[in-house]
Amino acid sequence: MNRILNISGLRIALGIISACSVVVSCKSTQKAAVDTRDVSYLYNPTRSTIKPRFNILNQSDEASVLSVKFYMSDLFFSQANPQNIPLAQLLVTAKLFNRTGGMLLADTSYQEVNIVKNDKITDYITKLNLKVQQGNEYIVEVKILDRLRMEVIQSFIAFNTLTETNKYNFYARGHFVKNELFNPVIRVNEFVNLVYPRKHVDSLFISYYKPITAVPYPPSMLLPERTIDYDPDTTVALAYSDTLPIMFPKPGVYLCSVDRKVDEGFTFFNFGDTYPNMTKPEVMIEPLAYLATEDEMNAMRSAARPKVALDEFWIGCGGNVEKSRELIRIFYTRILYANYYFTSYKEGWRTERGMIYTIYGPPDKLYKSPDGESWGYRKPVIKSSWGGRYHLKEEYLYFNFRVRSGKFSDNDYYLSRSETLISFWDRAVASWRKGIVFRLDNPEDL
Repeated sequence: MNRILNISGLRIALGIISACSVVVSCKSTQKAAVDTRDVSYLYNPTRSTIKPRFNILNQSDEASVLSVKFYMSDLFFSQANPQNIPLAQLLVTAKLFNRTGGMLLADTSYQEVNIVKNDKITDYITKLNLKVQQGNEYIVEVKILDRLRMEVIQSFIAFNTLTETNKYNFYARGHFVKNELFNPVIRVNEFVNLVYPRKHVDSLFISYYKPITAVPYPPSMLLPERTIDYDPDTTVALAYSDTLPIMFPKPGVYLCSVDRKVDEGFTFFNFGDTYPNMTKPEVMIEPLAYLATEDEMNAMRSAARPKVALDEFWIGCGGNVEKSRELIRIFYTRILYANYYFTSYKEGWRTERGMIYTIYGPPDKLYKSPDGESWGYRKPVIKSSWGGRYHLKEEYLYFNFRVRSGKFSDNDYYLSRSETLISFWDRAVASWRKGIVFRLDNPEDL
């Protein structure tokens, strides 16, 4: 056992193995047209150089503000400018669509963003003003052009102006540094302020909900995903101030409201000290529920030495230390990115999108609509010949996710299981258990 004890101690690197290329030798090949609707780069970090964060704040009945945060490490800087200084040049454009009004264009906005390189700061925030009307649901289509790389990324942000007390009327900031927070996930001993600028209020009501620890059912089963459908454990009333330091001491969901009579507001999440990372054996065991049997999970959870139990599981899959390390790297890197992309009122890997992402990898096709997302995974390419020309036909296995409106998160999607007639789930799990990262378009398991 001494030779395998350090496998799960591997520090997971940020990176996802890209899809295998299919090389076909032929006389001539008919090229497929570029699919301009495909935004699969949104969930594939190897295809997306800039990974911005977004916030929406309803300032009044007529005005909302879109905040966009760029990480300095994502940007490309050049001194090829009149000032001869390292400069990143971006163009941010926003189109606001009124969903209530039938997806009519309601407003447009743009911002030229020139960012000077500064090693002392980690991020940069720009803001765009949007004209809105009270009582509507909206979607903002944001396009970011990197002028130096000549690359464009696109994102979609949903929000609404239905009430004055919902999540879009608040913003959070760090208590000590006063920096705007773009992520509602916080840790123990992290102090924050919750700012409600719409009007003066006297009290803040914080309701605590126990976290969901269940994982989704396999996509081939029609059982629905488990959600928070229970009352809060406790509700605490505090005298409100935008400088009030708030700290959330234990894992769970914390709904903050300015009115005891309304069941909406801004939600913070505490998913443990290490989230979104996977560094402790006890934490790394939990996602194995997608691969392991119930008996195996119970044995690992109750093991006197969880790290050894975790190592034994992966050695059983990989067959040797080197291959097991590679499986661990890929599996937990996907878990990490699932946490980054899909966190809602539970950890990203526990969501149904996180489940599919972990086992199948980033989608090869991604189509977004106001109602949801459609993920496509490439099946083996069908090659046919006619008149000396080869034709390649691509087919995809699709998983369709629908938006679920809720008080805790606007990043909540559920799998439309009635549309998922064939998922190859058993084949995918068996592939992982044999030490082979599953790819639907790789029937020889190479």
